[in-house]
Amino acid sequence: MNARSLPMHNSANLSAAVYAGIAAGILATVVQIALWSIFADALPTILFRDARFAAAMVLGRGVLPPPASFNAPVMFLATVVHFALSIIYGMALSPLISRLRTAPSLLAGAAFGLCLYGINMYGFTAVFPWFEATRDWITLLTHMVFGVAAAGTYKMLQQRQYVRVRRELDGNR
Repeated sequence: MNARSLPMHNSANLSAAVYAGIAAGILATVVQIALWSIFADALPTILFRDARFAAAMVLGRGVLPPPASFNAPVMFLATVVHFALSIIYGMALSPLISRLRTAPSLLAGAAFGLCLYGINMYGFTAVFPWFEATRDWITLLTHMVFGVAAAGTYKMLQQRQYVRVRRELDGNR
């Protein structure tokens, strides 16, 4: 068996995709909060508003009315929704970039983030119209950061697994 025929070289690695989605979800959230704090001067109200938007996907419109204040069950459910989607998106991106080198993967991740923005902010609003309020440049940039972070994390984890499998194969000779 040579390096080109290693299974993870030719297919998306599920655990790497899951971890990439989680890592990208965390980084995108940190970047979004940082951009809000610098440019929107609306923290924490905007964070609580967006948490209610995400929780309303599961709980319904009843959690949407103001005030946009801290609510532990809403924040918990919003976090679950956010990371569930992040994992799904990480899994969707991984087969698209699994055979690409790192630099093209990062570009593909940015393009993926742009597509996610379109899907989330225009497609999902057909079902969840309250997300229209989140259409702005910060959300667009955050989606691109998500895609780049997911691609970069996936490629790093994919390479680590490749090296580990390669060492195991070399050790068995």
